Amino acid sequence: MAWDVAPQLHQFLQREGPIPTTGEMAKMRKQKGFSLIELLIVVAIILIIAAIAIPNLLRARIAANESASVSAVRTINTAEITYSTSFPAVGYSADLASLGGAAAACGAGGTGPAVANACLIDNVLASAAAAPGKSGYTFKATPAAVGGINTSYTTGASPLNWNQSGVRNFCSNEDGVIRFDPGATGSTPVTTNAACVAFTVLP
Repeated sequence: MAWDVAPQLHQFLQREGPIPTTGEMAKMRKQKGFSLIELLIVVAIILIIAAIAIPNLLRARIAANESASVSAVRTINTAEITYSTSFPAVGYSADLASLGGAAAACGAGGTGPAVANACLIDNVLASAAAAPGKSGYTFKATPAAVGGINTSYTTGASPLNWNQSGVRNFCSNEDGVIRFDPGATGSTPVTTNAACVAFTVLP
């Protein structure tokens, strides 16, 4: 029995569409992907955008860190005043850690404020005398004693990685004035009143 394949072939061609010519197939192959030159142009554009964006992003990060550092110095100033009022026999705090306190002392049900842990600042800032610091900066609070009582103090702040986390040092003392100085690689927070007053007053 002979099979008439014409109707089936006609239906197949209608379903699949016309068979492309040799020229159309060559055109499809050419449109299949990007050429090497096109890829290199795209990579070059991406590199140019990155070269513009990354420095701006770094500057924005430095500005944010410096703003947070100034705010932290103000917080320390306020804490020092409160500390000296709370512990008049001591005066200002012996160090930055004394202004803070762990959860065991300052948390709910803790032992409460004491000379060594006054619970006046958060413990992240109170522990920021060394890396990792806080917001890209390290901080110190150094007192000066007269007659066994800390009658003055100096708070200093320096970037952890100069020109990456910050570019300026900051300081203050019992007068509450924030001062700054251009930083440098390896700079550390100032610890004396004389060093701090040599800085420029922050506008």
